[in-house]
Amino acid sequence: MLIQIDRPNSRHSLPCPEPSSEAPASYSVYIETFGCQMNEYDTEIVRTLLKHHGFRMVECSEEADAVLLNTCAIRENAHNRVYGHLAMYKPLKEQRGLVVGVLGCMAQNLKQELMTAQPIIDVLVGPDAYRRLPGLLIQALQTNQRGMAVDLSEYETYDQIMPERRDGVNAWVAVMRGCDNFCTFCVVPYTRGRERSRDPRSVLEEVHQLVEQGYRQVTLLGQNVNSYRFADWDFARLLAAVADVPGLVRVRFTSPHPKDFPPALLDVLAGHPTVCKQIHLPVQSGNDRILQLMGRSYTRASYMTLVEAIRRRGPIALSTDIICGFCSEGDEEYADTYRLVQDVEFQNAFIFKYSQRRHTIAARKYLDDVPESVKTERVARLLELQKAISLKKNRALIGSTVEVLVEGEAKKSHDQWMGHTESNTTVVWAKDDGSVSPGDLVTVAIDDASHSTLFGHLHRRNV
Repeated sequence: MLIQIDRPNSRHSLPCPEPSSEAPASYSVYIETFGCQMNEYDTEIVRTLLKHHGFRMVECSEEADAVLLNTCAIRENAHNRVYGHLAMYKPLKEQRGLVVGVLGCMAQNLKQELMTAQPIIDVLVGPDAYRRLPGLLIQALQTNQRGMAVDLSEYETYDQIMPERRDGVNAWVAVMRGCDNFCTFCVVPYTRGRERSRDPRSVLEEVHQLVEQGYRQVTLLGQNVNSYRFADWDFARLLAAVADVPGLVRVRFTSPHPKDFPPALLDVLAGHPTVCKQIHLPVQSGNDRILQLMGRSYTRASYMTLVEAIRRRGPIALSTDIICGFCSEGDEEYADTYRLVQDVEFQNAFIFKYSQRRHTIAARKYLDDVPESVKTERVARLLELQKAISLKKNRALIGSTVEVLVEGEAKKSHDQWMGHTESNTTVVWAKDDGSVSPGDLVTVAIDDASHSTLFGHLHRRNV
């Protein structure tokens, strides 16, 4: 564990407070994480801060003095899951005084509602206030006093904290926080604030330490990662510098916005051997009127032009996000999205029903008027289309070989290994094919495929 406090005057970070003498190591904390990769990274930051202040992390709520839910605010389903977990912890609170905390985006977006309507909650902390969490937890544990810290920051990037990670092959590295795009459907600018980027020296120091700890792949994170700016550094320069760190075998990044793909970034992606040839390129809709209502700042034509520019640079796999049933979306406008998916043929797509989020521009300006049954039907049709496209692409690889980064045992069988290709497709193969370990690069010969997974046998061990 490393918490650096050597640059307290940096406007891009705040010094980590000294551990409190009032935090005995006997206090134990269990953390549950909901939502995106940034939340996973934030949980690592929270875990590091709490350990620095004398708390002990445990693996189940039954052993904990405090339970923390690190939440997501993007979709209604995420909210419902958190409310369900709060109800589940109510008996533990009544039986033995369990302290319950809600962290992250939902805490920031619904702060007043949660503190008023959910008396089970003792501590409420937004994404920019994790440094205050240890003190609030001690206060709740020792005095039963509730506490809230939900101020948004112009400067907080946590770049002086080296997150404590669990063993693995891939490590998330946040290079920036917040978002300035204000897409009308999205709550992120209100829960994570405005864009601010980490000092590249801090990013590179973290990546070097990750390599020393045995990590083979890093994924650079940001709400709009390719908007990264720090002095004369842009994201293309940062991506190239990270990819040059000795010992890394793969670098990925997520999530970008289609408006921020200058030629220099595409050149790094296509030309650097360590950068994976895969881009997650959220489109959200294939219709210009809906894109304008969403505040996406591009048109269908400009999106397709970017897709063509990417593919001119070689075989780069594309995935995307799509929202079905946005306010006033008609059948023909949905059909434009359907046709775009047919035209682009994404490797993968994450397809969701529109879910109105409180405090967003869309919630204030537009009527959520597409019936739920219509949203559901549109999602189902697009999912079937995407499954057929993914199956076609995967079956085209039968008889060929692919390079795979070994990540561990397959989820469904202890007798198989699992990893991902450079294009981020899951591959599984039998353990008895040969001796490998997580972190190895291997070549797998593909024998069969589903829409989501390649099945094969070990061809050779590369590294």
